[in-house]
Amino acid sequence: MKNLLTSVPMQRRSLLKAGGALIINFNFQTASFGQNQSLAAGPPDPEQIDSWIAIHQDNSATVFIGFAELGQGCSTALLQVAAEELDLSMSQVSTIGLDTHITPNQGGTYSSSAMRVGGPQIQRAAAEARQALLQMAATQLQVEAGSLQVENGIISSTRNNALTTSYGELIGNRQFNLAFTGTAPVKSPDDYKLVGTPYPRNDFPLKAKGIYRYIQHIHLPNMLHGRIVRPRGQGAYKDGVQVVAINEDSIATIPGARVLRQNNFVGVVAQTEWYAVKAAQQLEVTWEQPASLPGNENLFEQMEKGMTNERVAVEEGDISAFNTAFARTEFKAHGPYQAHVPFAPNCAVADVSQNSAMVMCSSQDIYNTRTSIANLLDIDTEQVRVQFHDGAGTFGHSCWDDVAQAAALMSSLAGQPVRVQLMRWDEHGWDTYGPAHIGKTRVAADSNGKLVSYEYEGWQHHWSLIETSEQTARGTPAAEWPPFPAQQINPRTLGGMYDIPNRYLLNHHVPGLDYLKGAWLRSPVDLSFSFVSEQAIDDLAFQLGMDPWQFRQQNISEYHWLGVLDAAAEAANWQLRPAAENLPDAAIVKGRGIGVGTHLASYGGAVAEIEVNKRSGEVKILHLYGAIDAGLVVNTSNVENQIIGQLVQTASRMLLEEVTFSKTNVTSLDWASYPILRFEQCPKITPVIVQRLNEAPSGAGEEVMAAAAAAIANAFFDATGKRMTMYPFTPERVRETLAG
Repeated sequence: MKNLLTSVPMQRRSLLKAGGALIINFNFQTASFGQNQSLAAGPPDPEQIDSWIAIHQDNSATVFIGFAELGQGCSTALLQVAAEELDLSMSQVSTIGLDTHITPNQGGTYSSSAMRVGGPQIQRAAAEARQALLQMAATQLQVEAGSLQVENGIISSTRNNALTTSYGELIGNRQFNLAFTGTAPVKSPDDYKLVGTPYPRNDFPLKAKGIYRYIQHIHLPNMLHGRIVRPRGQGAYKDGVQVVAINEDSIATIPGARVLRQNNFVGVVAQTEWYAVKAAQQLEVTWEQPASLPGNENLFEQMEKGMTNERVAVEEGDISAFNTAFARTEFKAHGPYQAHVPFAPNCAVADVSQNSAMVMCSSQDIYNTRTSIANLLDIDTEQVRVQFHDGAGTFGHSCWDDVAQAAALMSSLAGQPVRVQLMRWDEHGWDTYGPAHIGKTRVAADSNGKLVSYEYEGWQHHWSLIETSEQTARGTPAAEWPPFPAQQINPRTLGGMYDIPNRYLLNHHVPGLDYLKGAWLRSPVDLSFSFVSEQAIDDLAFQLGMDPWQFRQQNISEYHWLGVLDAAAEAANWQLRPAAENLPDAAIVKGRGIGVGTHLASYGGAVAEIEVNKRSGEVKILHLYGAIDAGLVVNTSNVENQIIGQLVQTASRMLLEEVTFSKTNVTSLDWASYPILRFEQCPKITPVIVQRLNEAPSGAGEEVMAAAAAAIANAFFDATGKRMTMYPFTPERVRETLAG
């Protein structure tokens, strides 16, 4: 097997730190802007083991991961997968920050893809590397490969303990030069030692100590500070930004401040951040702001009555069975625009020269970011290098790419490195929001409580394809993403968990250019789907005098769905009774609700316990129970944390979050006008994992949220006997519903 080796070190290895600690936020500054500019543009060849794993002389390994660590713990869990297959300890494996010159292109970090897609890739690469190492050891020790065993990278003979070697001795700091075929056998789940255990996330210690380096902390020599200048709050996506006049003399009193402009893109730079902030606020700009939006008050009427593009998503059986069914319900409800709004506004640092561009930013997909920046600057993709640095959590496509494009453009215009950070009103007002939704459903059951017909129509627009920086700087027209499952009605959540012989799902695509910018927000549109659908299911149980859990049980045969439904109910110690039974006359009432739902993969079930003050209209979520079946859960503590995070965010979105806008612009520009859940409002949360060691990982980043939204809505009915038809559950809406 000596032909697998080469004595020529890989250039990439010069960037690696051998040894134990996981390098999540690797300091690339010296390497990036100095001696390592000669590195070839990526992505590295995915069909070579060297693109995935590097073994070092000290018997440690670096695993090259293409998915971003966004707080979901994938950079720890994927190392567990690699260490398991390599028979290394967790102290022997590490990774580096994402870099388009170094790390593989595994696609974007969304739709729970890090473990669903990345887990099997890393597992197969590590298994193939281990197989090759055992073959090398067999040749060196002159034994059969099948007689060897490995522990912490030390290879020994099962027949002669004196015969030993190590990974480091065999290949340390050299290339495998081995094709990645994916044919090496992987371990049986019965032999797992690391996978399926609650290993602590390796990025926590630095974050807990307050010394973790986020993108906001990155500074370069000779760097300018920049701010984007836009109207306070976006208008209709098609209108972009339209500059009428700029008075550059208005910032003449600010030392070193200057205006950078390309077409309708306007920014300011200065030597200090405060001067940049001051210049952005002081610059006099006259904007054209057309009254093109419907405003909150006319949003849903315009969506439903305007032109739409129809697509039948599911058509099974004959939904006319609804007309003669014993129990029938029709329900219509609405979900608002909601925002990503990370705690710290997005930031990026760029250094653009005539023939190259280095951009450091947060991103869900650094290779896609590289392409968009190359298009913006009109240079070859290979001339752009993008490096990921962690920012504030957001889960979804916020202003990451917009600010990265702005930094690259402003560096190009300024002729030196520029750091751009958004202001709070930029982040709130120019986000790509989770789109609003209208849902109408008709569902029916027979006298035995078996569902016989399900119909759902949904209205929403697609996501925005062109970032505002490109739209303003190059004049690129606004455009939507092409049809994509996550943008449209979801067959898995809309009746897909139930045994229903007749089902019809109709998607109404609302052309989005006349509305706010949109993009995927954690569990895209699924909260709205389940808010509508699961309330209708609950209403049938109520009509039939059945317990909501029991009604769902008898209509579900698929074992994953039954598993999460039962796990959530059992965790909550659910007692069988019909909903809204014996409603009290008290001013403060309590209720409990149950629901199921998911995104595009995995399975979620939830129970909510809430309290409603009928006089004030205030709703308190007391306890949420969330169960997930995500196939093989590699790191159980990670997934428990994910469930907790999902349910906290769901509580916030169901009670408080709504983007407000007039006919000209977004008006929710801060935490007062767009409130989120506070610590004292946070419910108690019980996470439950339904572990499936013998199934593939299917993702756990967003799959309980839809179920929790439904459970909260159904708990409101149980407490009050009334159904909410719009969220968030603001006091005004609650009082109006109770009075209706």
